[in-house]
Amino acid sequence: MESIHDKYAELLVHYCLELKPGERLLIKSSILAEPLVRAIYKVVLDLGAVMETQFTFQEEKRLLFTRGSDFALSYVSPLTRTGFAEYEAFLAIRSPYNMAEDQNIDNERLKKLQESLAPISQTYSERTATRSLKRCLCQYPTNAAAQRANMSLEEYEHFVYSACKLYDDDPIQSWKNVGLKQQGVVDILNESNHIHYLGEHVDLQFSTVGRTWINSDGKTNMPSGEVYTSPVENSVNGHIHFSYPGFYRGHKVEDVTLWFKDGRIEKWEAKQGKDYLDKIFAMQGTRTLGEAAIGTNYDIQQLTNNILFDEKIGGTVHVAIGQSYKQAGGKNISPVHWDMITDMSEQGAIFANGAKIYENGHFLPEIAESF
Repeated sequence: MESIHDKYAELLVHYCLELKPGERLLIKSSILAEPLVRAIYKVVLDLGAVMETQFTFQEEKRLLFTRGSDFALSYVSPLTRTGFAEYEAFLAIRSPYNMAEDQNIDNERLKKLQESLAPISQTYSERTATRSLKRCLCQYPTNAAAQRANMSLEEYEHFVYSACKLYDDDPIQSWKNVGLKQQGVVDILNESNHIHYLGEHVDLQFSTVGRTWINSDGKTNMPSGEVYTSPVENSVNGHIHFSYPGFYRGHKVEDVTLWFKDGRIEKWEAKQGKDYLDKIFAMQGTRTLGEAAIGTNYDIQQLTNNILFDEKIGGTVHVAIGQSYKQAGGKNISPVHWDMITDMSEQGAIFANGAKIYENGHFLPEIAESF
């Protein structure tokens, strides 16, 4: 396990964050990920950089929301403020104690916290868009995450490390190869200005004029394997049904269908969780599409109920309601960014400027032979 943590640390520091000597890295993680954080610290020091760590502990968030005063809810850590404004790199390591810890938090108290964090969130968004703040999100296997994925901890560890290509002889080169393979798809998409997702329960069209498709090759998410953009906000029309369940802040929704007209979600249905969707769609910017994406990681084929992995599943597409991506040209602002996924491996197609580029879960050979 020590060697796999060392390989993970090398991948995160040298490839994902591209940390350089003299740079500063801020890490946020729970105490459960201490073995990985320690391995990262060794790599950072050997590189000639420095690292600061913000560790969270069990039920810290729940305690804040249930016992915290208005002062506590509005307090912003100086380290977070400085890190987002001045540091060169930020790493968030998901290592949960309890996947449903924040499921029952009061919306008004959550809103107060979000309002206090809004200025640094804006700074974070602007700096990550230009990569003056190099950031990455990754996973450390814990029992809570393994249970959510319906796996033993040992099985989940193998799944996570395999998805990150840590069992490869040279994980960094493996991820460089992913970037090269996906770039051909991104180039085609960036030459197009109209996209159409079409399937048995999907008929969604949108414009990408002035927008950029991003090659997600492990630099900002580890693992990765997707291409994504932010559609022109008022251009989205049609409907999409999500064949995979979705989770947000501990809440589960299933069999969700959204209907769009001129960029706005006009109607929504869900077999499970509609009451929660009603609350979400009452929030700022949530009835606008912030992202449209295509999963390209065919090494991930099993549902884990963790969006970091599930949105990358090869043969799927996903869209996100709410906050869009500045680096893609998106303009929508929202405290929510919620990805929802649907399978395209059967009767699914994608058209770019009217030409079919994708069918039954794969890009056509003439578009990208690697897929």
